Amino acid sequence: MTDLSDHGKRGDRASRAGADDLARELRRAVRGGDVDFGVTARALVTMDASNYRRVPLGVVAPRDADDVAAVLEVCRAHGVPVVARGGGTSIAGQATGTGVVLDFTRHMDRLLALEPDTRTAVVQPGLVLDRLQEAAAPHGLRFGPDPSTHGRCTLGGMIGNNSCGSHSVAWGTTADSVRELSVVTARGRRLRLGQGWAGAPDGLRALAEGELARLRTGFPDLPRRISGYALDALLPEKGADVARSFCGSEGTLGVLTEAVVRLVDTPRARALAVLGYAEEGAAAEAAAGLLPLGPLTVEGMARDLVPSLSAGLPRGDAWLFVETGGESAAEARARAEGVVRAADAADALVVTDAAAQRALWRIREDASGTATRMPDGSEAWPGWEDCAVPPARLGAYLRDFRALLAGHGLRGTPYGHFGDGCVHVRIDFDLLTPAGTARFRRFSEELAELVVAHGGSLSGEHGDGQARAELLPRMYGAGLVALFERAKAVWDPDDLLNPGMLVRPAPLDSNLRFAVLPREPVEVAFGYPADGGDFAAAVRRCVGVAKCRTAHAPGAGVMCPSFRATGAEEHSTRGRARLLHEMLAGEVVTGGWRSTDVRDALDLCLSCKGCRSDCPVGVDMATYKAEFLHHHYAGRRRPAAHYALGWLPVWLRWAARTRIAPAVNALAAVRPLAAVARRLAGIAPERGIPRLAAEPFTRWWSRRRRPGGEETGERGRTGGPGVPGERGGSGELVVLWPDTFTEHLSPAAGRAAVRVLEAAGLRVALPPTLRLRRPPVGDGRTRILDPVSVLRGRGRVCCGLTYVSTGQLDRARAVLRRTLDLMEPVLEAGAPVVVLEPSCAAALRADLPDLLPGDPRARLLAGRVLTFAETLERHAPGWRPPRLDRPVAGQTHCHQHAVLGDAAERRLRAAAGLTGELSGGCCGLAGDFGFAKGHWEVSTACAEEQLLPSVRRSAEGTVILADGYSCRTQLEQLAGVRGRHLAEVLAQALDEGPRQPPGDADSCIRTSRT
Repeated sequence: MTDLSDHGKRGDRASRAGADDLARELRRAVRGGDVDFGVTARALVTMDASNYRRVPLGVVAPRDADDVAAVLEVCRAHGVPVVARGGGTSIAGQATGTGVVLDFTRHMDRLLALEPDTRTAVVQPGLVLDRLQEAAAPHGLRFGPDPSTHGRCTLGGMIGNNSCGSHSVAWGTTADSVRELSVVTARGRRLRLGQGWAGAPDGLRALAEGELARLRTGFPDLPRRISGYALDALLPEKGADVARSFCGSEGTLGVLTEAVVRLVDTPRARALAVLGYAEEGAAAEAAAGLLPLGPLTVEGMARDLVPSLSAGLPRGDAWLFVETGGESAAEARARAEGVVRAADAADALVVTDAAAQRALWRIREDASGTATRMPDGSEAWPGWEDCAVPPARLGAYLRDFRALLAGHGLRGTPYGHFGDGCVHVRIDFDLLTPAGTARFRRFSEELAELVVAHGGSLSGEHGDGQARAELLPRMYGAGLVALFERAKAVWDPDDLLNPGMLVRPAPLDSNLRFAVLPREPVEVAFGYPADGGDFAAAVRRCVGVAKCRTAHAPGAGVMCPSFRATGAEEHSTRGRARLLHEMLAGEVVTGGWRSTDVRDALDLCLSCKGCRSDCPVGVDMATYKAEFLHHHYAGRRRPAAHYALGWLPVWLRWAARTRIAPAVNALAAVRPLAAVARRLAGIAPERGIPRLAAEPFTRWWSRRRRPGGEETGERGRTGGPGVPGERGGSGELVVLWPDTFTEHLSPAAGRAAVRVLEAAGLRVALPPTLRLRRPPVGDGRTRILDPVSVLRGRGRVCCGLTYVSTGQLDRARAVLRRTLDLMEPVLEAGAPVVVLEPSCAAALRADLPDLLPGDPRARLLAGRVLTFAETLERHAPGWRPPRLDRPVAGQTHCHQHAVLGDAAERRLRAAAGLTGELSGGCCGLAGDFGFAKGHWEVSTACAEEQLLPSVRRSAEGTVILADGYSCRTQLEQLAGVRGRHLAEVLAQALDEGPRQPPGDADSCIRTSRT
C-alpha cells in the first residue's frame, strides 16, 4: 500500500528539483540581473493588493531588455509562465503568478531622458511615478495620471493596468499619455509600438481589419473603460495605435522594457472647492454638471469613509472635491469660486492653502487602506473596487448599488472619481468560509449585470485581473471576448505571459489568499483586541497598498525606516506582513514560529511603531515582531543582545545599588576592555557605550526630599507642603515616572521636569517602591506594610519596554504585573502619571493593556499616562513657559509620532517661542536596535534620512530638541551634537531668567558643527 505522505514528499522533491534546474539555467542565461528562488523572495510576491494569492517558482530582477529576453527564452523552453510585476499594488490579482515573476523595481527603475521642449520622458518600467514627477516639476511639467499610490506604483504597472488617478477628468488615463512602447514578446521579438501599426506583431493588423464593425460597435463610450483589451485603438480613425492598444493588457501580451510618455503643463496655482451634499447620490448627480467648467478633479466621498475626519469639511453627508488650476492663485481661486456658484451644494468652502489641501487629499489617498476596515472594525475587501458608469448615470447607479449591497447583507463605503463615473469600494465579504465565498460569487455576478445595465465597465481603473475577467462576457458578449482570445494568441501563442488573466481566466472565487490561513486563532501573547484576539486577522490587515514603500517623500511620516534605508521589499512593513502570512500558511515559509526567513526579515525592523499610525490599516509590525521573537526563542538560547539590552533595567539597577557607575564608566573608556564588552554583549563594534549617571534620578530625589536636604539643581527653593515624597506647592498632584533611561542614563531630564512642573504649581511625587495596603501617593515610605511586600523587598516600576522589544514577553508580563501592584495607590488616587521618555510612555499606553488584557488595572494605568507637555497643558493650564524666542531642530520621537501624538508639544514649544519644525522619521537607534551587532549601517542610514541633515542645516543658536534618549544618543554619537529634552530647555530658561541674546546659550544650543 502506498504511503500518501511519502508520495507527497517525493512529489515535492521532484518539484523542487525542477525549480532548481530552472534557476540554474536562468542564472546562466541572465547576465546582469538577480535570480532568486529562495523562500523569502517567493513569499514576498505571492500576493499583490488584491484578494488573490499565487505561489511563484522564483523571482528575477532583470537589468535590461537582454535579461528580459533571456528569461522568456528559458521559461518558454520549460513551459513556465512569466509575470511582470511593478510596485505590486494591483487590486485585481494580475501581479501574482505561479511561474517566474519579473521584478522591475530593483534595477530597471531609471528615468532615461526628459525632454522639456517636446514634453516627453523616456522611462523604464520600474520607475516609481513620484520620481518622474520630481524630475519633471522644475520644468513646470508632470505626468498626468496620478493614482493614490503614486509614491510606490511604477510606470510599467500603470501602463499594464492603464491607471488613471484623480486628475483623469483633465489629463485622461495612462493610455492617453503614452507615445511609444518597447516590448519583448513571449517568443523573444523586440517591438517598438506606436501609431500607424508601428511594432504590430504578425497577424494583428489582419485580425483587426477583419473585425472593424465589431471594434466600432462593441465597446461602450466611457472615459474610464479599462476592462478587456483596447482593440478599438487599432481602428484607422483612431490612428491604428498599437501602443495605446497595449495599455491595460496586464502583462498578457508582451513584457514592457521602455516607454516614451507624454507630459503635461502643471498649473502654477491650484485651489480646492469642497462641496457638501445631503447624500452621495446628490453629490454624484452634481458631478457631471461641473465638467464643462474644466476642473482638474471631481472626486467624491461620503461620511461613512471619513466619520472622524469630517469636522473641517462643509456641512453635509457627502462631498465633492473639485480642484481648479490657474496661472495665479487669484485665477485658481476665482475658478473654484465659480465651481461653488455653479454647484447646487448645501454648503461649500474654497481652500487655497497648500498644506490644508494636502491634508484633505491625504484622506482620499489613504482611502484604499482605510476603507478595508468598517467603522465597527470588521474587515472589508476589494474585488469590486472600481466599476465605472457614464458620469450622468452615476447617481442612479450608486443608489442601485447600495440597494444591491443591502439585499446581500453586505456593507461598503463607495468613494472615487465621480467626474469620470468611477467608484471605488471595499466590501465586507466573508472570504473565510464556503458560504461567504459563495455569496461573494453571487454578488459579483449580480453587480456585473447592474454595471452593464447602466452602460458601464466592470473595471474603471485597476484592470480585470482574476477579480473580473470571468465576467467579461456579460459586458462584451461572447463574440468580442473570443476576439480578445484571438488577439492574445497573436501576441502570445504559447500562453506564456500571465495566464489566467483577461482571457481564459481563473474563476473569481479561486486562489483566494485567505484560504490558506489557519481557521482557528493561533495561540499568542498579545491580546490583539482590535482583531478579536486573532493573530491571523492582525496579519490580514496588510492589504498590500504599500504606503510603507513610499520613500523620500516630504512629510512621509515615520514608516518604514528600514525600507527607506535598504530599498528591499522584505524590509518594508508589507514585505514582513507577507512573510508572516506565508508563515501561517505553512506552504512557502515552513517551520512556523521557528522560521529563520521571517526572523531575518524582522531583524531589521526598528520597532519604531511608525506603521501603527502611518499605515492606512494600522498594521503594527513592532507588536508582530515582539510576538514572533517570543515564540521563536521560546526554550532556546537568545542572541547576546537580548540579555545585555533586553535586561538593561536589571543591570542598571544593580550598578546603581552597588554604586559602581564610576568604575563602569572608567572601564568603558579603555578601548580594549570596551571592545571585549561589546563583543560579549552582542553590541555593534562601532557603537560607543553610554556613560552611567553618577547619581541616579531617584537618589537625587531622595536626597532632595529629606528635611534639610540639599536642593540640588534648585535656586533657593524649599519643599512645599504635602505627603512624604511630594514636592511643590498646593496645586494638583502628579506622579513622575522614573523610567530606566531617565533614572540611570539621563537624570538631568528628570531633575528638569521636576523644576518645571513645580514652577507650574504642581505637586510632584514618585511611584511607590513597596506594595502597600493603604499607602499615600509618594515614594512608598509608610509604617503600614503588606506583609508579602516585606518578603518581596523593594521594587521599582518599569514599563517593560526592553523586554517587549526583544520578545521576552513572559518576563515583560511579570514586570508589568509587579508595576501594577506598586501603582495601585496611584490608580486609586486618580493622579496623572507623567512619563518623560516617549518610548516608555508608548509602552504603557499601548503594550501594557495589550499584554495584560484581563487586568483592569492595565487599561486604567494606560489611560493615566501623559507626556510632559500634556501634563502642563491639562493640569496647569494657566501656566506660561518662559520665552526663549529661538529656532529649534531635532526630532519628534517615532513612538511619540505613532502612539502619543505631539500636538501638546507643538503648542508648548510655540508658547515658549521655540520656532520651526522638528524632523520626522526615525533616528535609527530605536532602543536596542542601533546598539545590536549587525545593525550599524541601517541605523546610521536611518539617521541620515532626516534627523542628521536637519541638524546640520540648523543655524547658529538653534535649540536641538530630542525628548527620546535614543535620539539624543544618536545625535551625540553620530553628529557630536548634544540634544536636550524639552523639560531641560525650559528648566534652564527658568533658572537663567530673561532670555539672553543669541550666541550666549549653553550646550543645549547649537553653536558648532562637528
